[in-house]
Amino acid sequence: MKSLSIVLPFFNESGSVEDVLMEVKKALPDAEVIAVDDGSTDGTGAKIAALNGVRLVSFPRNLGQSAALFAGLQAATGEIIAMMDGDGQNDPADIPRLVAALENADVAYGFRAVRRDDWKRRIASRLANAVRRKALGDRATDTGCSLKVIKREHVQLLIPFNGLHRYLPALFERAGLKFSEIPVGHRPRKTGVSKYTINGRALRGLIDLVGVRWIMTRMILWPLELKK
Repeated sequence: MKSLSIVLPFFNESGSVEDVLMEVKKALPDAEVIAVDDGSTDGTGAKIAALNGVRLVSFPRNLGQSAALFAGLQAATGEIIAMMDGDGQNDPADIPRLVAALENADVAYGFRAVRRDDWKRRIASRLANAVRRKALGDRATDTGCSLKVIKREHVQLLIPFNGLHRYLPALFERAGLKFSEIPVGHRPRKTGVSKYTINGRALRGLIDLVGVRWIMTRMILWPLELKK
């Protein structure tokens, strides 16, 4: 069996960080668990550091979800790397099905079959997905779902930029990787508050689309045999 790493970014999630990480460890006891504290100011980092069997990557200040995710991907040692949110809305029990999907694909993405967000966020997500697909040509159903599984060698295909976490499917597809999509659960947030606003994300998203479209036209498309 291939080794597995799980990367979870956290920012000011002191109310749930211990429960989330313990659930991950219980569901996947043999996995390497990497928790990235993205400059939290509420004691999240200290709670992570107190847990056994969790690798802590800590930022001295808040750099954003993309920076935290990229740092975790770079730190991972497993042959397969799973990504999930640190807010408790993803179910780590879904990860084995995504890992299994790599038997016939290079990368695997979860899509939220039943959303547990309010109607405004669901509509905003549908619009964002439609605009992204039109602009970039990728075919992913739900890029907002953080549950994704990749092979470690494919981390080298990524370049760090603010907003990277929203465009992983587009970049991987542009690089010629085959993907699989698996329906996954989605749970309501129990503690804390979302760090995103719809208006703020919309403006950022439009700006990012222009940049990502340019990046995709400039990507060096290595032969697939070099990515294995």
